[in-house]
Amino acid sequence: MTVQLVGKSYKFDLGPLKVRFTFDSPSQGSFVVEEGGGLAPDGHAETVALDLKKIREGVYLNSWTEAGGATVTHVEDFANATLYSNVTVDGTLYNLVGTITEA
Repeated sequence: MTVQLVGKSYKFDLGPLKVRFTFDSPSQGSFVVEEGGGLAPDGHAETVALDLKKIREGVYLNSWTEAGGATVTHVEDFANATLYSNVTVDGTLYNLVGTITEA
């Protein structure tokens, strides 16, 4: 399975946290928080610099730092539509697992 990310949008559903994420380029992404689940305000939108690394076909390690200081590290497994997310907000680490669907 070949995953072409650039120019595509995905819904990252992490239970209480739901985000629409777009890969603008290999080094830039943008997102809109659809439901913040207490971690981010609903409707928050931001463009971030990505550190995107291919682990193997269909699986990527993706990380970024947001303007407010939150850090995000994902293992995005497009082959199995599964997202593993570690988010640090105000010094607290949240470990979340959810699904990926093309938006």
